[in-house]
Amino acid sequence: MVIFNRFFEERVEQLFDLANLVEKIFSSAGIGYRIVGGLAVYLYVEAVEPDAGRLTKDIDIAVQREDLDRIAQAAKPYGMELRHVAGVDMLVRSGQPGTRRAVHLVFSGEKVRPEYVTATPALSVPAETIQGLRLIPLADLVRMKLTSFRAKDEAHLKDLDEAGLLTPEVEASLPPELAVRLALTRER
Repeated sequence: MVIFNRFFEERVEQLFDLANLVEKIFSSAGIGYRIVGGLAVYLYVEAVEPDAGRLTKDIDIAVQREDLDRIAQAAKPYGMELRHVAGVDMLVRSGQPGTRRAVHLVFSGEKVRPEYVTATPALSVPAETIQGLRLIPLADLVRMKLTSFRAKDEAHLKDLDEAGLLTPEVEASLPPELAVRLALTRER
């Protein structure tokens, strides 16, 4: 059991080292970003229900498309490089091009996939900050998870719900088609 705990703790430490590196890169260059994926869910859940968060493998962040060149330049001194792989822009450690420990970029104001109901929210809304990291506001995160609506998104939504974070205010902010998806998630 001690080996498993050490393995888990190392994974969490690696993930947070990468997240803190993202914060340094973007802060040093004055570039806006928001953590939007599984790490955002993990941080929100852990803030209210310690040890209930579900670990993620990578980091998803929302950025402005027009900042891509600045992001690439800002990342270089920190040992990161911008790559475009299989239709996805990401930051990877130089010399370690694997995508499992990457920082995936999605673009503010754009749909991640053409068939998605909603676009990635704008960065104009102030970020939520947890553990020194800038997160997308909770209601926007829920809309993104309901828009993607993959199995892992449903698991994340259940984690948020079980932690009491899917409040009536969050639910009231959902467009009808996403409210239906939340109801389906709760039924399963």
